[in-house]
Amino acid sequence: MKIGILCYPTYGGSGIVATELGMSLANKGYEVHFISSALPARLDITNPNIFFHKVNVQTYPLFQYQPYDIALSSMIYRVVNLYKLDILHAHYAIPYAYAAFTAKQMLKEEGKDIPLVTTLHGTDITLVGQHPSYKHAVEFSINQSDTITSVSESLKKDTLQFFNIKKEIQVITNFIDNSEFDECMNCERKQFANADEKILIHVSNLRPVKRVEDVLQIFKNVNKKIKSKLVIIGEGPDMEKINQFLEENPDLIGEIRLLGKVNDLYKILQLSDVFLLPSEQESFGLAALEAMAANTPVISSNAGGIPEVNIQGETGYLAEIGNVEAMSNYTIKLLGDEKLLAQMKINAKQQAIKFDLKNILPIYEHMYQETLLEFKNKQKVDVLE
Repeated sequence: MKIGILCYPTYGGSGIVATELGMSLANKGYEVHFISSALPARLDITNPNIFFHKVNVQTYPLFQYQPYDIALSSMIYRVVNLYKLDILHAHYAIPYAYAAFTAKQMLKEEGKDIPLVTTLHGTDITLVGQHPSYKHAVEFSINQSDTITSVSESLKKDTLQFFNIKKEIQVITNFIDNSEFDECMNCERKQFANADEKILIHVSNLRPVKRVEDVLQIFKNVNKKIKSKLVIIGEGPDMEKINQFLEENPDLIGEIRLLGKVNDLYKILQLSDVFLLPSEQESFGLAALEAMAANTPVISSNAGGIPEVNIQGETGYLAEIGNVEAMSNYTIKLLGDEKLLAQMKINAKQQAIKFDLKNILPIYEHMYQETLLEFKNKQKVDVLE
């Protein structure tokens, strides 16, 4: 099977999932073609079954905003024609499903067609998709897809609530390769904390939706009761809020480490005691799953799909969005009880194994096969009619 994957090239959840899925499919012998504006961050281009096609946008002074969607549609059309792809998989409705539909219309002019799978990841539904400028295009793109998948039950519910969707949405959760989180033999906690201190960690793109101010306040509350350090990994617009917090709390400057983007994230997660995720919205909570795979319990909000990953009282604790006091108290409770902390570390890993790549990849393979079969049967019916 020849599969075309359309995705963002960044470190965001949709890009990571699309890239990991494509590489796993390539390892099983499928021919996988990535179509994106840049080489996806984690893509192993040395795999002989992986191909990358860069979308180039010609700059014209006439356009205030360069027409990426048109260039994307043209590239999809060319790749399908040149490499005889069997199926397209768009990760994100806008612009990928929308551009794929346009490419399909161009192909139909030549008597060709190809099935389209669209996976909904989050902000394409909960944020971008609801804006009046995009809503109808998002709804149209989803309904024109041959198969629709969602990364969580919560996101499926939101999609059906906000849009008039005429097709069934299949939930295929995000996944993780637990083998990448094998116990680190050379991990040194002393790089980040003293022997008598606990390590709290937050990983995100530091956008307002991640509520980094809550992370900082939770740590401030915890640090009053328990000797601890806070490690923040990531870059984004709310870095200024962190700097402002440090200016207002100079006594905590030595207790907070800002690492920016790192290559050894998994190693640092394994050194941590608690992962903080007080987000305002999370379609799934991939960051929480990565932490749990590293044996790190999660203190989080109950936003979106997080409760489908982080189980209250088993793998960590959840509280209402913005309830800093509750999240602080849960963290203090967990870090103050060594027996409870040890058990939750075990529970977190066991929960992560349920979302292992080995369990989720066959579901994707079956979905592709069913989509192709239904698409071919529909073509036969259309010919007969």
